[in-house]
Amino acid sequence: MSRVSQAQALENRRRAVAAASQLFRERGVNGISVADLMKSIGLTTGGFYKQFPSKEALIAEAAQAAFGDLDQLLAEFDTAHGDHDTARGALLDFYLSTEHRDQPGTGCPTAGFAGDMARESTAGEVRETYAAGVEEFAAWLSTDTNDGLPMVATLIGAILLARATAGTELSEKILESTHKTLTAPRGLRGGDPDLT
Repeated sequence: MSRVSQAQALENRRRAVAAASQLFRERGVNGISVADLMKSIGLTTGGFYKQFPSKEALIAEAAQAAFGDLDQLLAEFDTAHGDHDTARGALLDFYLSTEHRDQPGTGCPTAGFAGDMARESTAGEVRETYAAGVEEFAAWLSTDTNDGLPMVATLIGAILLARATAGTELSEKILESTHKTLTAPRGLRGGDPDLT
């Protein structure tokens, strides 16, 4: 049997992390087995254990990769829209869209990993990675009068509820009413939260 080159081993690891990042957001970390993950990229379970000491190690790396993708997306919004306030508004439009709701595998990791982080009593490194990603997302969303955390919490809650009710009128209503609240003159986007 031929040995895999170091370059091929690195590529296999990259593919496993990318697939895990997407599948964990779609199905949850307990919704995909190591065997199913490796099968999805055409590799064997034995290959997994040559690359990762445990599934938990892969989860941490996949979450980190997902937040790296989010950082890149936020930078693209800034570049495409010129000023940060306009970029923030465009992100809200995207985030509270049916497109984002219907594509959890490539969607925001803050929402994609939220349920798993809440259910794991000792998530260790994964929870630290997740918390750091949430803080960075909040910092990007912050304004002069708001640290961004209320907006992150509102966005995550809205997208999770919209996904949980997808296929019903309520799902669309959640997206629309949250967007309206966040873009109102005194909404979270513009300054102080006014959710009444």
